[in-house]
Amino acid sequence: MSFFKYILSKAFVKQLLFAIVGLIVLSFLVLWWLRSTTNHGQQIEVPDLAKRTLGEVEDILDENDLRYVILDSANFNPDYPRFSVIEQLPRAGKFVKEDRKIYLTLNPSGYRKVKIPDVVGKTSRQAEPTLKAMGFKIGKVTTKPHMSDQVLEIRHAGSKITPGTELEITSTIDLIIGDESLSRINRNSNEENENEGSQTPVNSEELEGNGAR
Repeated sequence: MSFFKYILSKAFVKQLLFAIVGLIVLSFLVLWWLRSTTNHGQQIEVPDLAKRTLGEVEDILDENDLRYVILDSANFNPDYPRFSVIEQLPRAGKFVKEDRKIYLTLNPSGYRKVKIPDVVGKTSRQAEPTLKAMGFKIGKVTTKPHMSDQVLEIRHAGSKITPGTELEITSTIDLIIGDESLSRINRNSNEENENEGSQTPVNSEELEGNGAR
């Protein structure tokens, strides 16, 4: 049988049709597998997770077939609840594929702590700007009898604290400063002593002469 007669035979045509059908079926199976594994065309809108707790985030993302990854906490934001979401990537409203990771930044439990600078022995005009520059608030300023107008003590929440103590930023610091009253008393006393010493002494001979007259 010649080649041309074979390709025109029913047996060849039948095998060719089977091959074409098999190729079509295989193509559909491959496309179906690709769509199922890559979620082709499936888009999920990213929910708004702002101010949500981690427990709420898990429930919401599970319902939407999404996952999350927690990034390092940012600086404390008082406008958000503690340990709640303050930032997310991708942002809310974006469309992503199923099982996509949502990167979350959580609000820490409070402001970071810094050490109290050594302002004891400095004047209030020096101490207050220093404390404010560190992020602290100045609370009650009281005076105490002393030779100078320097800071004598620093307090927080009614308790005496020492330089180097760590407190959260925005903590309120109370100052106890000298009122210079002892300096004024000492100065007045010295002036009185000087005045007494500057008086002209009376000559004893003059007193005797006056008595003889």
